[in-house]
Amino acid sequence: MQKLQIDLNIVLPEVPDEKDQCVERLMGLLEDRPGIEKVHVRAATQTHPDQLCIHYDSQTISLNRVQQFAKQAGARITSQYGHFVGTLQGVRHARHARIVTGQIQRWPGVVEVSVSASGAIHLEFDRKKTQLATILNKLGENKTPASPGSETEPDIDAQPESSIDKAHTSSAHNTEPAHDHREGEEHKRHQHAEGDGHDHEHGGIFGPNTELIFAILCAVFLGVGFGLSFVSGIPGWVSLTLYGFAYFCGGFFTAKEAVEAIRNGQFEIDFLMLVAAAGAGVLGEWAEGALLLALFSLGHALEHYAMNRARKSISALADLSAKTATVRRGNSTEEVDVAELKIGDVILVKPNSKIAADGVVIKGGGPVNQAPITGESVPVDKQPMADPDADPSRAKPENKVFAGTINGTSVLEIKVTKAASDSTLARLIKLVNEAESQQSPTQQFTDRFERWFVPAVLILVVTLCFAYLVIDEPFAKSFYRAMAVLVAASPCALAISTPSAVLSGVARAARDGVLVKGGRPLEDLGELTAVAFDKTGTLTEGKPRLAQVVTLEASEAELLPVAIAVERLSDHPLAQAIVKDGTDRLGQKSIPEATDLKALTGRGVQATVDGKPVYIGNKALFDEQNTLTDAVRQKADELEANGHTAMIVRQGKSFLGILGVMDTPRKEARQTLSELKELGIQRMIMLTGDNQRVADAIASEVGLTDALGDLLPEAKVQAVQKLRQGEGKVAMVGDGVNDAPAMAKSTVGIAMGAAGSDVALETADIALMGDQLDKLPFAIGLSRAARRIIRQNLYISLGMVAILIPLTILGIARIGPAVIAHEGSTLLVVFNALRLLAYTRKTHS
Repeated sequence: MQKLQIDLNIVLPEVPDEKDQCVERLMGLLEDRPGIEKVHVRAATQTHPDQLCIHYDSQTISLNRVQQFAKQAGARITSQYGHFVGTLQGVRHARHARIVTGQIQRWPGVVEVSVSASGAIHLEFDRKKTQLATILNKLGENKTPASPGSETEPDIDAQPESSIDKAHTSSAHNTEPAHDHREGEEHKRHQHAEGDGHDHEHGGIFGPNTELIFAILCAVFLGVGFGLSFVSGIPGWVSLTLYGFAYFCGGFFTAKEAVEAIRNGQFEIDFLMLVAAAGAGVLGEWAEGALLLALFSLGHALEHYAMNRARKSISALADLSAKTATVRRGNSTEEVDVAELKIGDVILVKPNSKIAADGVVIKGGGPVNQAPITGESVPVDKQPMADPDADPSRAKPENKVFAGTINGTSVLEIKVTKAASDSTLARLIKLVNEAESQQSPTQQFTDRFERWFVPAVLILVVTLCFAYLVIDEPFAKSFYRAMAVLVAASPCALAISTPSAVLSGVARAARDGVLVKGGRPLEDLGELTAVAFDKTGTLTEGKPRLAQVVTLEASEAELLPVAIAVERLSDHPLAQAIVKDGTDRLGQKSIPEATDLKALTGRGVQATVDGKPVYIGNKALFDEQNTLTDAVRQKADELEANGHTAMIVRQGKSFLGILGVMDTPRKEARQTLSELKELGIQRMIMLTGDNQRVADAIASEVGLTDALGDLLPEAKVQAVQKLRQGEGKVAMVGDGVNDAPAMAKSTVGIAMGAAGSDVALETADIALMGDQLDKLPFAIGLSRAARRIIRQNLYISLGMVAILIPLTILGIARIGPAVIAHEGSTLLVVFNALRLLAYTRKTHS
């Protein structure tokens, strides 16, 4: 059995991630070929992107044929299926989103579509049956987005308005082996368009608040009509007319959505409310029917307002980006739209202004406020690259800047490294939009529950209409009871309880620099019992530091100058740590000159200082020279036992001392792990490739419960799988690159420092945008708050239904009280969910 690995982005250019349906289609096509035994995706690591791994029988099929099949299958899928991601205007709430989803699903050529309560749309289409231009026309792409209040809220089924301003596309690679070229934009590209738009609210003919205005008018007409009914001398038709106006105002939007749902083959809650109101009118209970519509429409309007508040908290991300940039062209500068920026352009950023693109600083320096992207509360100092013409991929964190961050007090010159559509901010907006449409387990449960609950209620209501045949009462009483039950059983609160909480939770996390990719990771994070950590760059700083100086036959003031003189001639990371930290320890003390540096591979270095030979290295170097004494060996062993790399310094025949260098724990690591323990995380395990002694030393210093050292990447995956078997739900925290396989096997993959890292953003379920470990307790605390609120909302919504149905069946509760309780519970769950927007983590000093 042979194996072929091909980069996924070569076979399927611009595929968003390995979970895309096009990847599944490609794997299915290949597995149908004779000789190909198995096809799977190999997750991205630090050394390679996502890869397609094909296992084949070389006796049946040749390598060239496998490569040809893969390219042909990829081109076939690329040419047939396109994708569209954007934001629809006019989606009012979760029920409306379901209606819109069903309507768009019926469009010719649409393979799959998902519309969230916030208007985020993800659509896949078949190019053989439709084209992107046709879909965009239907979504209103060619219309100029109207200002709030300028036109009637569009009928989504006919021509919904979209806030998408642009769509970026990429051509597929031609499958001919000789060359690649761009073929037929509409037939040979795999399209992944990205919404990047404004947030226009179209509330109707009077503006964005039309629904609320109609609800208030309904209540006014009801109140006046009801009051006049007690005034003698006023004809009854006056109150009846006012009730009619109340019916019109309260039922307008309800009827609109009911018609849309019925046209889509669904019986939504709006339809049930209309039937109940109509039934009350038939029985002459016009006041109760108008009360039902007034409270229902008012609840709808306030629900819409509340959802918009959460939605705008996310949409505000789009407002972080600058609209224009000042570009240096030769000896002059010009103002251009950020969409026109190209990789390699040099932009000038004035003090206290937004940075327009991801890039590296090549001139100037100073503090940059990265809070909009990473959530860091303190501005981060930025420095120019030593060589402005160097490869930007080698830039250090202090050289990198992100679009949407805010420059401090100095002028910066920045070389653009990513187009506007590929910037960290653009990817963050795209991923947050995707997160909104991913349902949590609880939301999936409520959707399944509603699918059988609503028909069951309709059957019950019809049955109750004929109760007069069994018990001695008039038909009107049976019919009224049935209408009351219909009101009591409508699951309005249930439908909105989970989406509102998930949307609020995702929005709150994004505001603090934590990207949560949907409802499932938001809920799973709150159920964790164990967390596994990578060591380097996660629990530690990721760079060695001079942590210990052990003096032997010289003082520290005599030892360090000699060591620094030798090590500053070397470019080894350990040498740089000694030079930097040693110089800080010495202050202004002068450093002698060293000459004749010679690297002793695997053992250390040799040089000459003040005419005497100097050796700096490990125990093996001096064992080789037969000069290592027992006392020096003991001191070196003690350092190594505590996790240090021990570097012995000898000048001439004197052992000056030993330098202990180690990757030091993050300052916030111990406090973070302590807070995780307070949150109930029972096991905190470090997984590292370093030796076990180093692992144990770090674990002891930061407060881990376990440390597993000497692990290869495959062993990390096995360790996570074993943890899941023993502990249940386990998170893996790493940098999202070389830890990607272990993250994929964990319940929740959490990436550190994801800002600017495409791989980290794509592989993790949750991304801590800044390099801040102390955001982890906040994320877990927010998740647990979200889970509590979701549970509370379920208890409120289902509890209210469970109480009201028996009360209305027994005739204890009439339509009026049922409506008040019903709509009150709906508003309660919405505003309960909005509490997440104000969530703050409680810390213990």
